[in-house]
Amino acid sequence: MNEHHYIVIMAGGIGSRFWPMSRQDFPKQFLDILNTGQTLIQGTFERFANFVPVENIYVVTSNEYIEIVKEQLPDLPAENVLGEPSRKNTAPCIAYISFKLQQKDPKASLIVAPADHIIQDKKGFTKVCLEAFSFVNKHNAFITLGIKPTQPNTGYGYIQREQHSVTDNVYKVKTFTEKPNLELAKTFLASGDFLWNAGIFIWQVKNIIKAFEKYLPEMYDVFIAEKEAFNTPEEKAALEHIYPLCTNISIDFGIMEKAENVYVIPSSFGWSDLGTWNSAYENLEKDDLENAIAGKNVLVIDAAKCMVHASDKKLLVLQGLEDFIIVDTDDVLLICKKDKEQDIKDYVAEVKKNVGDKFL
Repeated sequence: MNEHHYIVIMAGGIGSRFWPMSRQDFPKQFLDILNTGQTLIQGTFERFANFVPVENIYVVTSNEYIEIVKEQLPDLPAENVLGEPSRKNTAPCIAYISFKLQQKDPKASLIVAPADHIIQDKKGFTKVCLEAFSFVNKHNAFITLGIKPTQPNTGYGYIQREQHSVTDNVYKVKTFTEKPNLELAKTFLASGDFLWNAGIFIWQVKNIIKAFEKYLPEMYDVFIAEKEAFNTPEEKAALEHIYPLCTNISIDFGIMEKAENVYVIPSSFGWSDLGTWNSAYENLEKDDLENAIAGKNVLVIDAAKCMVHASDKKLLVLQGLEDFIIVDTDDVLLICKKDKEQDIKDYVAEVKKNVGDKFL
């Protein structure tokens, strides 16, 4: 294992599209959505601990989730669980870990990954990550992992690559496209040049800091002014000063879509960002009627193509439903057509407006 290789797992999101299972005080990254016996963050940590020293793995989360992370990842050094004072999207989060690591290890290379992805082929994933580390350690380059698409999915961002690789399996990025409509997604798939954007990035820390200076100078300025506080008892107070001054912006918009030294590795390692109940449906085993059921006490009668998640404490009997999401928790029952899953965020807003925060 290379002592200059680091991981940061981003684990601060609320996961509102997985409501009512995912709640503000216990969001989806800390849940076992697929009934595997592991929470999503535990699976993510385990994948990286296979090829990076555990002491080089960091988790950045919201201050309110620090204790949950420590409880779920007991092998992670407690000081490697980093709290953000407010949610400001991925750019400030990545600036934080980058400036912290730069103070600790100027030779650091970093993989940035969300806490809530599913990856089936762990060996294939390790191989791609090590290839990416090797490339960025030799070049001033930012790598993003691109997933070879299997369908015209409209829920993912897309990366267009150049036709010819610059080295084995590494391609220059031509364009980024946010979630396209179905017709455009079909065109992307047919062209063969487009990949799903997995949101997993690899670079040398010194190079991403230079990119902050060039593309997000205001954010760079507030972090550089406090750099001496990182890895000291003053770090928390410095963050309280920094974060209110940061723009709420993603690393994709802030840097990756502007930089000219962005590359992609086309990958096939059984990836899903597990962003919606439909993505959970796709990753669960199905019964003879194509129902995906997470829960031991669910009885299905003439129901088909449903996504069901239920507590083992209660018997759930379903009859006559087709293409529905059914999520039963101790205090909320959600029944929603699968093709309306993108509206779940709106339902959460309606609940907040009409009932308050009690069920959120």
